[in-house]
Amino acid sequence: MPTTSLSSKGQVIIPKPIRSLHNWRPGQKLQVIDMEDGILLKAAQPFTETTLEQVAACLPYLGKAKTLAEMEEAIRQGVEEANRDRS
Repeated sequence: MPTTSLSSKGQVIIPKPIRSLHNWRPGQKLQVIDMEDGILLKAAQPFTETTLEQVAACLPYLGKAKTLAEMEEAIRQGVEEANRDRS
């Protein structure tokens, strides 16, 4: 098990095999979580967790709700357009 030391400035070097395993690069933001028997380091999430209702509520749409058939037709048209663009 890799070990490390605490510097006089309170810094800890995370051993390279651990950084590589988690794909942590210089500048990576980490959450420091206090646990009963030590600390846990986790990659910080770039955005706070939200619910679908919170996200959908910020979308400005004042028109009539689309039917499932209208949504499926729009998806079909989008796929056709994407396939044409590839040709």
